[in-house]
Amino acid sequence: MDLGLKGKSAIVTGGSLGIGAAIAVELAKEGCSVAVNYRKHDDEAKQVVAEVEKHGGKGLAIKADVSSFADAQKMVDEVVKKFGRLDIMVSNAGITWDGPVWKMTEQQFDQVLNVNLKGCFNYNKAAALVFKQQRSGKIVNISSINGMRGKFAQCNYAASKGGEIALSKSLAKELGRFNVNVNVVAPGLVMTEMMKSVPPEFQAVALAETVLGRFATAEDCAHLVAFLCSDLARHITGEIIKIDGGQYI
Repeated sequence: MDLGLKGKSAIVTGGSLGIGAAIAVELAKEGCSVAVNYRKHDDEAKQVVAEVEKHGGKGLAIKADVSSFADAQKMVDEVVKKFGRLDIMVSNAGITWDGPVWKMTEQQFDQVLNVNLKGCFNYNKAAALVFKQQRSGKIVNISSINGMRGKFAQCNYAASKGGEIALSKSLAKELGRFNVNVNVVAPGLVMTEMMKSVPPEFQAVALAETVLGRFATAEDCAHLVAFLCSDLARHITGEIIKIDGGQYI
């Protein structure tokens, strides 16, 4: 299906690996130019850019700290300058640093909130300044079902992801009058390279929670994000769409 994204320009934070990389490539397949933000995976970011360009769009990799608004603004400005426009913002960058609350340090809590929640705010705000002026744009924030239900040993991560949901609903109210859609994709367990390192017994517990009996792939998430970035989803805003194989229910 042609989603009508040809010629659009997108930013994907945390775009060098996993779900972010799959989103960047999927948007490129739909005709977008894509800039990826990354923190430390230089080679992988270059590979994503090469894949984007293979599909005919412009690609750009920018090493930046998502917890810095100055870095976010600089990246948005650079993308607008090099691509000529910005139409789509996907805030995907995130980290975990797990532990039960009685063992969790202030550093563990602060760092996860700074990357996941503040990073989402930074890039959403920088994009919103562009979208408000041009009176169009799509924002998709990648949260988690754990931001909706909580998770043992993840009070920092769950709080950050729940915060992303509240942030997105507020932005949907603020930006709707400017023809800007803001939505949330909330994955369950996704079989990325990082997840493959999780002990089999923990994978089995998560798998047992799903009603479809399988984990999502990064590409499953990417397909949903691309749809939400298209005008086929023009009347959807402020929504949280779970992609979890029924894990939440």
